[in-house]
Amino acid sequence: MDVTEPLIKREEILILLDDDFNTRNVCVVTGAGGGIGRATAVAAAANNLTCVGLDINEQGGKETEEIAREIGGRVIFIKVDLTQDEEIEHAVEHAAKLGTIKYLANIAGVQHIDSVEDFPMEKYDLIQRIMLRAPFYLSKLTIPHMKKSSDGTGVIGNMASVHAHICTINKPVYNITKFGLRALTQSIAAEGEAKIRSFSVSTGFVKTPLALNQIPVQAEQRGITQEEVVRDVMMGASRIKKMMAPIEVANLFIFGFSRFSKYLIGGDLLFDGGMVLTY
Repeated sequence: MDVTEPLIKREEILILLDDDFNTRNVCVVTGAGGGIGRATAVAAAANNLTCVGLDINEQGGKETEEIAREIGGRVIFIKVDLTQDEEIEHAVEHAAKLGTIKYLANIAGVQHIDSVEDFPMEKYDLIQRIMLRAPFYLSKLTIPHMKKSSDGTGVIGNMASVHAHICTINKPVYNITKFGLRALTQSIAAEGEAKIRSFSVSTGFVKTPLALNQIPVQAEQRGITQEEVVRDVMMGASRIKKMMAPIEVANLFIFGFSRFSKYLIGGDLLFDGGMVLTY
């Protein structure tokens, strides 16, 4: 059972020809210190965008900058605590100085495994601030920049999950925030008049530290082996018994940002191996 996060290879990145994919335009990506956020930042940079990566993990962010350089792109990392409004504001101000903010990918996430009755409220507040309030505030701050761009357009992509469609046990707050991100997506799209687009991405389990770190916790809580967690719990309802790679998810963001997705307005890209619709 391979449960290590895969490396990002340039040949696996979706490269699209789009006039707006140029270094004058800025793509802001949260969670850029690893996992899907890192992959999306690198993919955006490989598509010639100036990418601003945000994360509280400074070491991971610097590693993302280096990966982007090796692949042939530019990521500027800013250490940001997404629970702090002033740090979010500073990051957006900095990003705006580097070019025109045209794209925002809200990807940062945390997890806590517990039932509703045992869930610590401080964890509830933390997850809500990082995974729902911060995406809302970043959207609020970046939309004016998008509207002031030469053609008045921009795109916001939100990282949802199968947990924005179905609820699994012991993840109540994660479920709540992911459902909330779909509502935020549709709210932005409803107000955007087809110029400010928004979409969400819903996947099953992806080989990221967030998912991989759940395996031993779930094994202990359920009284089963780690192999059984992956096979029966994580991938049990999936028709493909293999976790997605972060770059596969990043490619969905690139497609959603591109000119090829002009009709993707409030929609959800459900790439889940059949977990939701075929079980």
